[in-house]
Amino acid sequence: MEPTLAQRQNPRDPQKPGKTLLVKNADMLVTMDGARREIRGGGLYVEGNRIVAVGPTAELPATADEVIDASGHLVTPGLVNTHHHMYQSLTRAVPAAQDAELFGWLTSLYKVWANLTPEMIEVSTLTAMSELLLSGCTTSSDHLYIYPNGSRLDDSIRAAQRIGMRFHASRGSMSVGQKDGGLPPDAVVERDDAILADTQRVIETYHDEGRYAMLRIVVAPCSPFSVSRDLMRESAALARHYGVSMHTHLAENANDIAYSREKFGMTPAEYAEDLGWVGRDVWHAHCVQLDDHGIGLFSRTCTGVAHCPCSNMRLASGIAPVKKMRLAGVPVGLGVDGSASNDGAQMVAEARQAMLLARVGFGPDAMTAREALEIATLGGSQVLGRDDIGALAPGMAADFVAFDLRQPLFAGALHDPVAALVFCAPSQVALSVIGGRVIVKEGVLQTVELEPVIERHNRLAAQLMQMAR
Repeated sequence: MEPTLAQRQNPRDPQKPGKTLLVKNADMLVTMDGARREIRGGGLYVEGNRIVAVGPTAELPATADEVIDASGHLVTPGLVNTHHHMYQSLTRAVPAAQDAELFGWLTSLYKVWANLTPEMIEVSTLTAMSELLLSGCTTSSDHLYIYPNGSRLDDSIRAAQRIGMRFHASRGSMSVGQKDGGLPPDAVVERDDAILADTQRVIETYHDEGRYAMLRIVVAPCSPFSVSRDLMRESAALARHYGVSMHTHLAENANDIAYSREKFGMTPAEYAEDLGWVGRDVWHAHCVQLDDHGIGLFSRTCTGVAHCPCSNMRLASGIAPVKKMRLAGVPVGLGVDGSASNDGAQMVAEARQAMLLARVGFGPDAMTAREALEIATLGGSQVLGRDDIGALAPGMAADFVAFDLRQPLFAGALHDPVAALVFCAPSQVALSVIGGRVIVKEGVLQTVELEPVIERHNRLAAQLMQMAR
């Protein structure tokens, strides 16, 4: 049996000496450190799962157990994905949901997802994580809120441990079905007590609060239109008892706002505040329709936002006021959202889209390329409540990626390779390192053989669609 990630590397003992790794001669190394240094001819030196030195190559140790020459490459911190539904990679481009807004899209797909199995959850998570890893993502959250046919959060956790991704696994939930005025069918909701009991189980079984943790658990009722008021309150109490983060969807589109006003007599932000769902330990997905009061509330309480531009465009939800949020001090990270509302999970493409969409909505200075990259790295780490990822500096986790600047898509842009990463066509990574472990080498995933995974994924996707007919 393949050893678990915990057996290969102990994140609870971050000072334990380990294998050394030297990356040298990068055309440009983006640190995202306090000074936002960008170092030509830069490199970094790693011991075990942490960075111990960053700077010009000439100032670093000359030897290591493994040496990687990054000539011709741009090196950046690993990108951080703050919102996803990985199981949805099984239902990309479903015809009935191709041209719908959020509520119609969900209504079309709930009946398909009702047939998910544990194997489907695991295989779809492997597929989604492969796509993310190859696009520069090293840390991802995932919001799994539907558990039919014996499916459990453990199924996605098993996939993350196998592939080697740093993972924030969200124990999502839905408890209010159509008979009680909710959006999801009654067949896919759970009882409040069962949700809370299983959430406690996965926290006690898996959550690692330590620095450099590879796995953390998040408490994540799905949305105001699919869970009860009591479950929202009790979930917050449970999360704060265990010291874990909280996540849900909020203010995604105009129908979301209308539902909240009709059912609760409040805006979504007011509802979140009333239930205790604001604070440094909370982040909300989308917030496209967050009003000025909500932005002020999130700023005062340091409540985070996962910005999902491709999904927001795909579902015609609107343009999130990201510049206004960031100027107010709201923590903002980047999320690819579900692969059935984005139909892709490419983090560089998402950063590019964030920049372009902000400019469409608010002018050419609404977001720079470097701001987009900062949201995708440091912003994501802040939203997830971490201070050990998102930047390349001594003491940070050894999570970084390299992009080959010698590709045709970067030709003519090497005067500013950092901006080129965001402005030019999205690139796959040549190298990805997570916790000091090489996960992608020369553009090839090292931990999982992709061909059989994708073949199995496609068979399961076809089976899932057939079952829904």
